[in-house]
Amino acid sequence: MTGRFGRQPTGWGPRLRARLARGLHSVAGQVFALQAVIVLLLITAAAVALVVQARYDSTREARNRSLAAAEAFAHAPGLPAALKSADPTAELQPLADAARRASGVDFIAVMSTDGVRYTDSRPELIGQRATGDLARAAAGESFTESFRGEPSDAVRAIVPVRDASGAVIGLVGTGIEVVNVSDAVADQLPLLLGAAAGALLLGTGGAALVSNRLRRQTHGWGVAEMTRMNEHHEAVLHAVREGVLIIGADRRLVLANDEARRLLDLPPDAEQRHVGDLGLDPRTAELLASGRSATDEVHLAGDRLLAVNVRPTKPYAGQPSGTVMTLRDTTELAALSGRAEVARERLQMLYEAGVRIGTTLDVVRTAEELSEVAVPRFADFVTVELLEPVLRGDEPSSADGVYTEMRRTAMTAVRTDHPLQPVGDVVRFDVATAPMAAALHAGHAVLAADLNAAMGWRAQDADGTRVALDYGLHSLISVPLQARGVVLGMANFWRAADTAESFDEEDLSFAEELGARAAVSIDNARRFTREHATAVALQRSLLPRVLPDQTAVEVAFRYLPAKAGVGGDWFDVIALPGARVALVVGDVVGHGVHAAATMGRLRTAVHNFSTLDLPPDELLGHLDELINRIDQDETGDRGGGEEGADGVGEAAGITGATCLYAIYDPVSGRCVMASAGHPGPALVSEGGEVEFPELPAGLPLGVGGMPFEATELQLPEGSRLVLFTDGLVEDRHRDYDSGVTLLAETLARSGRSPEQACADVLGAMLYPVQSDDIALLIADTRLLERDRIAEWEVPGDPSAVSRVRNAGAAQLMAWGLEDISFTTELILSELITNAIRYGSAPVRVRLLRDRSLICEVSDGSSTAPHLRYAATTDEGGRGLFLVAQYSERWGTRYTERGKVIWAELPLTGGAEPPAPVPLDLDALEDLAW
Repeated sequence: MTGRFGRQPTGWGPRLRARLARGLHSVAGQVFALQAVIVLLLITAAAVALVVQARYDSTREARNRSLAAAEAFAHAPGLPAALKSADPTAELQPLADAARRASGVDFIAVMSTDGVRYTDSRPELIGQRATGDLARAAAGESFTESFRGEPSDAVRAIVPVRDASGAVIGLVGTGIEVVNVSDAVADQLPLLLGAAAGALLLGTGGAALVSNRLRRQTHGWGVAEMTRMNEHHEAVLHAVREGVLIIGADRRLVLANDEARRLLDLPPDAEQRHVGDLGLDPRTAELLASGRSATDEVHLAGDRLLAVNVRPTKPYAGQPSGTVMTLRDTTELAALSGRAEVARERLQMLYEAGVRIGTTLDVVRTAEELSEVAVPRFADFVTVELLEPVLRGDEPSSADGVYTEMRRTAMTAVRTDHPLQPVGDVVRFDVATAPMAAALHAGHAVLAADLNAAMGWRAQDADGTRVALDYGLHSLISVPLQARGVVLGMANFWRAADTAESFDEEDLSFAEELGARAAVSIDNARRFTREHATAVALQRSLLPRVLPDQTAVEVAFRYLPAKAGVGGDWFDVIALPGARVALVVGDVVGHGVHAAATMGRLRTAVHNFSTLDLPPDELLGHLDELINRIDQDETGDRGGGEEGADGVGEAAGITGATCLYAIYDPVSGRCVMASAGHPGPALVSEGGEVEFPELPAGLPLGVGGMPFEATELQLPEGSRLVLFTDGLVEDRHRDYDSGVTLLAETLARSGRSPEQACADVLGAMLYPVQSDDIALLIADTRLLERDRIAEWEVPGDPSAVSRVRNAGAAQLMAWGLEDISFTTELILSELITNAIRYGSAPVRVRLLRDRSLICEVSDGSSTAPHLRYAATTDEGGRGLFLVAQYSERWGTRYTERGKVIWAELPLTGGAEPPAPVPLDLDALEDLAW
């Protein structure tokens, strides 16, 4: 018999060979064979890898088990005494056998330091010296090794045995013989081979399914048949003189023939692009994106007019239907009609208006673009007047909907001399019958084809209109600029003697369309202006205006918002107890009011957490947890915000904020800092050497999942810390590394104050138009003079309180602070007494003479003191109350090894709280907190 493949053979043998030949001839058969080979190779490689890995894992497990057993036996109670006994073998051999059976190892041998066996799983080896290098164990080091020796190779561990003085008095060796490890691997081979066979069957079955599917799709054709069919398809498709486009259900171009490419000037890589990205005329792109049918619609393509037909395709194999567009060039026919030419020109102008109007978010510039588009092709003069609130970015309003005056914002003319009011003047519309006032009242464009007959316009300004008529102005279209039903301003199109034809009804509809497009852009610019002004005001209210007085650093700062809008960069300097200072910079991704508000929330949170006097890493951890909780509360769920009707999230999260927090101590010169995804600082030495210390990379705030790490630096006096946001060094025109290099070169110039350094950095780093906010904080570090620091170590004896108190009084006398000596002694007595009674050693006292007198008492306990109000009958409980009453402020901060209770007093005595009777400081030491 014969078929598609010619005469078919008879007999089952020839038929089988023929089916195999056809299968390998087809594309599906070739794919099946290739997949089967690949599956076989992958499974073979996987099986080999599993065997090797199983052997490796078994050996590693043997090492771990051996070491664990040896460590356990070496540290067993009584083992040192047994080793020193007269007959160690008699005492240890039963114990070693029991431990060997319990731990599952093959042998446990107790040896002397020179390797002579006291015990072994094979009694004949007792008394013999163990082979191998045991010097490391004799020196006190535990180790494991793959041991080759008698009676068999093994994985063994050697652990030293120490006596009470720490001296090595013996060795414990445990191990598992390699033959047992190999047996464990061999036991796994059937499972591995079975899994490989199962995977081979599954892979081959999957390849068969794929091949069967491909065979149905290709109808069993081979490469030659498919190539011939494709050649026929290409020849027919590209030979026709009509453009053909096939658009998929996702509105992406699937296929375009040569004629369609020529007519629409498509790029070479047009396939698989969305129809909106093909550079088509907006109406054509809208037609293709909508999927609606069309018959002989005229569309513009460059300088051609195309007759367009669109039909949906039939669904195939469950796939949604797309569309087919055919195109015919009708430019020659349209050239016979002047109306078509005018329409093409207007379409081109509208297209240019969509491209040219609204290129910026500036209200005045958008009005100028509107006037520039229409001159000279549509009008000889174009003026644009806007309401005053629109120029400020506010929403215009009118109680009765009547607008009588606007400010001329833009004007474009074919000549420099003109009779119209200049830009900046206020234009009034008092006469209701004038074209401008009539258009505003009616809400649509109004045509005055002959200005000589426009009595309302002439009555508006008799002298000015007479000059205009004498100049040659003869026709006018007034178009109200409206967006969302709100009047923003007015556009007036004028024709003079340069254009003899007056405006007609078709010009009226075109002018209205042009005004409608421009009004949307002007409204967008107005809203941006309003948001920008709001964000600027909010940002100024949230950023620090006055930095706190402190001694630790001399600070200068700069903040510059991006030209596109205020963002979320911020900085801060926070005075901390103990004359320390915190330096902070942060960045919130984005711009506008939300970014500024988010920045304010983060800055407030940092201030609140800093009052707890936390280390930088802990503070960032609390801040990260707070942001996660805020995000969850604002989005209403655990997964993020929902989309609103306009596609914008109803509640925007804070994820994306970064922060660098550093604490500098002028007493020790230590600077501890941590980063949450923020660039690290620059450190400039007094000689001008610049380096960028490595900080542990932390995740941005709100991401969660990883703790933050702190880095500690020892800063010599005169060092300069430079904290900044990435907007300073990184821009669309400059990468981060180049910016850091330029910053280092600028900071290397020595002999400048922080203010001068800030000015120089911005002068060198800024672009004319920056794309991101910039926050810069430069701090020159200082050290507190040693003669302004007094420290004492306090013994645990309560009698030492008076000695330290007297020493403190003497120090205050040396500093000339006799006025506050009494208050200081009282506070020191309370703090030291409580530290001795309820704290733990060591107890230390430190007095710092800064802008205030700082009293610090530290101890090794982390128990937090609490202020309470004692009853009149209580014998104690007034210690902290007295400290709080006699000091300006007090608090507690925790250290790595305890806590510090501090109190600050003014350097001048002032009015002391009156006491009914003289206080006995020694008696006050007996008061409890």
